[in-house]
Amino acid sequence: MIAILQCGVPPAGLEAHGSYATMLQRLLGPAHAAEVFDVQHAPPPPPGAHAGYLLSGSSSGVYEPDAWIARLLEWIRAARGTAPMAGICFGHQAMAQALGGQVTKSGKGWGIGLHRYDVMHRTPWMDEAAQIALPASHQDQVVRPPPGAATTLASPFCPHAGLDYGDAASIQAHPEFSPAFGIALIEQRLDRYGPAAEPAIASYAAPNDCQRVAAWLQRFFASPLPSRQGTGEWGPHTRPPAVEDLDQTRATS
Repeated sequence: MIAILQCGVPPAGLEAHGSYATMLQRLLGPAHAAEVFDVQHAPPPPPGAHAGYLLSGSSSGVYEPDAWIARLLEWIRAARGTAPMAGICFGHQAMAQALGGQVTKSGKGWGIGLHRYDVMHRTPWMDEAAQIALPASHQDQVVRPPPGAATTLASPFCPHAGLDYGDAASIQAHPEFSPAFGIALIEQRLDRYGPAAEPAIASYAAPNDCQRVAAWLQRFFASPLPSRQGTGEWGPHTRPPAVEDLDQTRATS
């Protein structure tokens, strides 16, 4: 049983697309039963009580002084290593913040629409893809990964869009979003996004890799926890790439 830690809900008016927990349940597929915990209003599950943990997105910032966020960060530190743990968007940021990294509101502004990420560090639960395209909806970013975390996905806009901890993993983008939900979310926030909204909506016409990344996460949760511990290819051992490194790689490829 996978515990889904629901850290927020979609904006009012988008209920027809389902909750974030429902989207994540679809992402996990029928092979993984799930139990949902609304961690904004109740404590997370006891560490070690589930076969895995999946943290959802949220409109909140991990640096905000809310009691539920402080409780969640403490829980992440306690639960890590008891079962595979994965995070999406806010969950990605919360794991990084809790485990010694840094998250801030990016001066680059909002990342919305379909974004492309280069695969910088490959784990055995991933496949051979060199680049993937996923829906994005965030302004906060991980600007410094925790010690020992390897950057798996990166772009010039978001240099640490995926992290591998060996026994845990996280992604900044939203493989659980459908194009219809991504577009509806942008249309509801036109006053927030300004001229960036139109090209972001248009980007959803391109193919995405949501199903590919869903398979990554399914394999991640299907793998026994001991096989992700230690060093070597499974362990987080590579230096996260700097933005200039990524740009140079693209220029010479």
